[in-house]
Amino acid sequence: MGAFVALLRAVNVGGTGKLPMTELEAMCEELGFGAVRTYIASGNVVFTSRKSEAAIKAALEKRLHAYAGAPVGVLVRSATEVAEILAHNPFPKMAPNRTVAIFLDKAPPADTLAGIRGQKAEEIKLGRREIYVHYGEGMGTSKLAILAAKTSTARNMNTIATLAKMAAEL
Repeated sequence: MGAFVALLRAVNVGGTGKLPMTELEAMCEELGFGAVRTYIASGNVVFTSRKSEAAIKAALEKRLHAYAGAPVGVLVRSATEVAEILAHNPFPKMAPNRTVAIFLDKAPPADTLAGIRGQKAEEIKLGRREIYVHYGEGMGTSKLAILAAKTSTARNMNTIATLAKMAAEL
């Protein structure tokens, strides 16, 4: 039985994709996941499962589509991977609330950095299946656009640290 973290894309952000976390917990339990816990209302859930990452993703996306009536993107990482993402943060001395990991389904394309638009004070580094960004002046005023991140979801380092801890406790 492995411990996993699932990150939902565009849930309860900016008035879109309303999904109570109690509903998300219930869906995960219906899918047979164990020790289900959510964290904040932006679509973060930790749980245990015997299924593979791909099977978890497919099952959650299917169930969420039935609930929402539209596709909901899901990115899944093992507890070990979440801990590694935190450990490999290339901006460890920067404010964790201004540093994010953008989660992708696969490795960032080779031309990811060339496809960036609107970069000012942001620093960007590529990870294994993540793009790390430090927003020097904050995310609220940033005009940064990363084409490779169109179907991704981002979490700041504070959230990742909490999710890593929660998953490690399962």
